Amino acid sequence: MSMLKPTFLDRLLGRIDKLDTKNVQAIINQLARERSFLETIFNTIEDGILVLDHDGKLIYSNEPARRLLGLHSDSEGQRIIEWIPELEWEKVKSALSDKTSKSVRYEIELHFPRPKFIRVYATAIENEPRNLTGILLILHDETNTRQKTLEMVEAERLFAASLLASTVAHEIGNPLNAINIHLQLIERELKRLKAALQTPPRNTTQTEESQPPSPTNHTTSMNVIEQALSRMDHFLNVAKTEIGRLDNIVRQFLSRLRPLTPKFTPANLNTVVERTIQLIQPEIEDRGLILETKLTASLPEILLDPDQIQQVLINLIKNAMQATTAGGHITIETGDEPEGVWVRIADTGKGMTKEQMANLFQPLTSSSGKGTGLGLMVVHRIVRSHGGRIEVTSQPGKGTSFTIWLPLPQRRPRLLDAGPTRKPIGPTLSHPSETNNPDKYKCG
Repeated sequence: MSMLKPTFLDRLLGRIDKLDTKNVQAIINQLARERSFLETIFNTIEDGILVLDHDGKLIYSNEPARRLLGLHSDSEGQRIIEWIPELEWEKVKSALSDKTSKSVRYEIELHFPRPKFIRVYATAIENEPRNLTGILLILHDETNTRQKTLEMVEAERLFAASLLASTVAHEIGNPLNAINIHLQLIERELKRLKAALQTPPRNTTQTEESQPPSPTNHTTSMNVIEQALSRMDHFLNVAKTEIGRLDNIVRQFLSRLRPLTPKFTPANLNTVVERTIQLIQPEIEDRGLILETKLTASLPEILLDPDQIQQVLINLIKNAMQATTAGGHITIETGDEPEGVWVRIADTGKGMTKEQMANLFQPLTSSSGKGTGLGLMVVHRIVRSHGGRIEVTSQPGKGTSFTIWLPLPQRRPRLLDAGPTRKPIGPTLSHPSETNNPDKYKCG
C-alpha cells in the first residue's frame, strides 16, 4: 500500500505499542466497517473502477468493472493488458507520467466477454507530488448510448430518404398531371376532327349528291380542321414542355440529390405568371373553377429562375384548386413596390385554422389532409433562395391568400422615407387576435 499517504495508519502504527487489545480490536472493527461501507458504495455505482500499480498490475476492481470486463475475483495481481489489450497501457502510463497531464480520456472497443464500447477516464495516483505510484481507471459503458445514437442516425437517414423520395414524387406528380390533362384535350380535339371529316354536307338532295360539295361547306370544314390542329399543336407544345420539366426534376434528383442553385436571369414576373396560367388553365376549367387575373402592366425586370418560380406558382395554384370547390374563384394578381415585385394567389376555398397555419411550411403536414405538405416546403425553399418572403392570410370558410414578394436587383429611389420597412426574409405567423383585422390570419 505504498501509495497511501502517511496519515491515519502511520499515526496508528506509531502508537501501536501503547494500545491494549481492546483498543486494537475496536480500531480493527472500525476499519472493517469503513471498508465494507466503501465497498458497498463502489459496487453500487454503475461505472467500473480499476486501481493499477506502476507496472499495470491490478490492485483493486469493483463489481461493475468485473462484470464489464469479465474479470475473476482472483484477478488481482495480474497485469491488466492480459485482460484488456485494447487499453494501450504503455501509452496511458506515458501520458500520465508527463508532468503536464494528470488525466486522460479516450474510448476503446472491447470484444470480450461481449462486444461493447467503453469510455475510459485515467488519472494518476501519486504518494508525493510528481511521483506516479499507480493509475485509477474509471470505465463507463457507452454501448447502449452508442447503439441509440446509431439507431437515431439511421432513423434520420431513412427519414431524409423518405422525405427526398416524397418530394421527388410530389414534384413529378405536377407535370405528369399536366401532361395527362393535355393528352385528354388532344384526344377530345381528335374526336371533333373525325366528326368534322365524317359529317356529310347538310340539305343535300338526290341531284346535289352527284355534285361536288359547296365551297361554303368545304370552307367550314377546313376552318374546323385548322382550329383543331392549332389547338392540338398548342397542347403538344405544353406536353413537351412538361416532359422537359419532368426530365429536369429527375436529373436533379439523380445527379445531386439536393435542390439546385437558382439560375438567375433578368425576367419579367408577369411573363412567368402568364406562362404558368397557360399551362394550368385547362385543369382549372376542368374542375369547374373560375380564374381571374389582375396583372399590373410594366412590372420592372428582376433576377429570378423562371423554372423555379413557375414551380412555386404551380404548387400554390394546385393548393388553391384542392381547397376550392366547383364554382369557386381563384385570383392571380401581380404588383410592384419600391423594393420589389409580388404575385398573389387567392382562393375562395375552406381556409385554414390557427393550428394549420402554425405548421404551414412543415413537411409531411397538409391542411387538406390529403397531401404531403411538401409543396409548400418546396415553395418556401425556392422563395428563400431568391431572397424573397411569403405572406399568408387565411380565414376558415372564406379562403386563403399567398403573396410571394421578390426583391429588385437594386433598390429604386423613393421620394419619401416614410412607409413600410422591408420585412425579414421568410414567413412569420400571427393570429388574427394579434392583428387589427379580426377576419384574417397573417404570415409575413
